Amino acid sequence: MTSDVTSDDTAETRPGRRSKAPATIYDIAKLAGVNPSTVSRALSKPGRINIKTEERIHAAAKELNYRLNPMARALPTGRTSTLGLLLADITNPMFFEVVRGAERAASRRGYTLILAESQESGEREAEAAERVAPSVDGLVLVTTRLGDEQIRELAERKPLVVINREVEGVLGIVPDLDPGIDEALAHLAALGHTSLAFVSGPANSWMSGARWATLLAKAPALGMTIVEIGPGVPTLDGGAAALSRVAASGVSAVIAYNDLMAIGLMRAAQEQGIDVPSRLSIIGFDDIFGSDFTSPQLSTIRTPLGAIGERAIRLALELIDEYADGTPARPDESPLPTELVVRGSTGPVRA
Repeated sequence: MTSDVTSDDTAETRPGRRSKAPATIYDIAKLAGVNPSTVSRALSKPGRINIKTEERIHAAAKELNYRLNPMARALPTGRTSTLGLLLADITNPMFFEVVRGAERAASRRGYTLILAESQESGEREAEAAERVAPSVDGLVLVTTRLGDEQIRELAERKPLVVINREVEGVLGIVPDLDPGIDEALAHLAALGHTSLAFVSGPANSWMSGARWATLLAKAPALGMTIVEIGPGVPTLDGGAAALSRVAASGVSAVIAYNDLMAIGLMRAAQEQGIDVPSRLSIIGFDDIFGSDFTSPQLSTIRTPLGAIGERAIRLALELIDEYADGTPARPDESPLPTELVVRGSTGPVRA
């Protein structure tokens, strides 16, 4: 039988010193006064047994200098206790809180995250998924650029959850766009704005399409005209590149696909002598780290990024358990609402 542990008390190399064998789950079971199977559950699936028993087992493991070896454990169980998290752009601060939330949920179950990025390329994402999938128990795709059929094929091979995307037959986590967009439109209308542009993200971004569709459905009811400008690259440069078309459209307010585009647009406008917000009000999306570092500070529609990351990992782990023992995964149906954060980049229409 393959041991699933290593020990800090490893073999000594000094002459005449006899090696000491690493601790096993049987040693821990004897010290804690429980069955080996109980030790295995406590160490591989935290939270599945009585908390006092689990604490006693962990205390015994610590006393014996026990260290779990994920690769050895994978041989008899088929699991590696790792999850793959595929990101569209690791340099985008939007992903910081998603990853942090995901890490919190993964560590509670004793799992390790493996990160890979696609650089906004569906082709690179497919290649990364092929590399990572054999080594992990499940995958989470964050703002994926893969096509629906590619995602479904991947989900047939490996437990999989998507973030910021809806794909028929695949479990996904999508925030509720309505509250934040309702608040943003009401805020702009109260400031006297009647013409609005949406600076959209990549053409293959499901979330960009969802945000545009929601804005298009709601703006006219408030007496606002709205145009889409894009698609664009979801970066500072992508936002700056949209300025000429924003200026030509004659709108007084802009909602950008994400905060990076909004900040890029704001900088470009200021360089061209267009004051923000007296001549152009700008609202971003997501409330990333640094969105309040600008001058003026960026008004934005906050997305609960950390909660999304946590929920995606919990759902992925339920899928993994479903694969193993047939227990159906139970998606958390409670809403993850967006909300408007008003700062300095929005103001009244100039007379």
